[in-house]
Amino acid sequence: MLDVRKLRLLRELARRGTIAAVAEALAFTPSAVSQQLSALEREAGVALLQRTGRRVTLTPAGHTLVGHAEVVLARLEQAQADLADSEAGPTGALRIGAFPSATQAFIPAALRTLAQDHPGLQPRVAELDPALVSDALRAGELDVALVHDYDLVPFPPEAGVHTEPLYRETMFLASTTPRTTTDAVLATCRDEQWIVATTGTRCHTMTIRACQAAGFLPHIRHQIDEFATVLAFVAAGQGVALVPEASAARPPAGVILTELPIARHTRIAFRAGADQHPAIVAFTAAMNATVRATVPMRS
Repeated sequence: MLDVRKLRLLRELARRGTIAAVAEALAFTPSAVSQQLSALEREAGVALLQRTGRRVTLTPAGHTLVGHAEVVLARLEQAQADLADSEAGPTGALRIGAFPSATQAFIPAALRTLAQDHPGLQPRVAELDPALVSDALRAGELDVALVHDYDLVPFPPEAGVHTEPLYRETMFLASTTPRTTTDAVLATCRDEQWIVATTGTRCHTMTIRACQAAGFLPHIRHQIDEFATVLAFVAAGQGVALVPEASAARPPAGVILTELPIARHTRIAFRAGADQHPAIVAFTAAMNATVRATVPMRS
């Protein structure tokens, strides 16, 4: 009989590429991961890993088993959802991940709704960049999370993770100079200093790609992740920036917002098979109610 915990390790190895990365993500030692994977090979009766020096890759049989592991793990999530649904409403801890602007704009109201409608639920919120969410969900560190992507930086398909759309925001150019709203508005910022998010985030990649599409690379002066701080820097004459609609509702004095043909899309992410878990359903309902009350929806 194949051990589900070992299957999870194999799935993570296929995703992360090295035993060290799997060990770090799941709080194991590398030797423990290696031992568990070797035990899985014995259980399977076929070679799942190919070792070349210090490198470990999956054999064709290993990749086949990973595909089955995805199905098994998703069905286990469904089983947990069915068992939880037999109780009197969602209860217990709900570990929520969210990026900072969503934490500020929407999470507090959603938590109030959850407290009113589901007092037995105990939400616990942690801020983290959307690029880290999929790993945290698969590792069991989170139950649900808010993630975002952009027209120019779509959310990549992630094994074992599903998403549902929540809301769409228009992006704006924040500057201290009036500009005409056109498809070529970014081209007028070729010689400007730019305020961008930190390297490695989707926000940073979005700004770089938007400027590249306009025919230039931005002159980066500051790297800041919090949009309220970004707008304060723009107001202080420190450069221009791209900001999403929800974060630009009340810009500082002197900041001019110019609408762009770019959108940011926020999604609810959870493990595959968990969409009908009562706690996930409750959180999704609370978030949708909050968004309807605070964000003008755009088609």
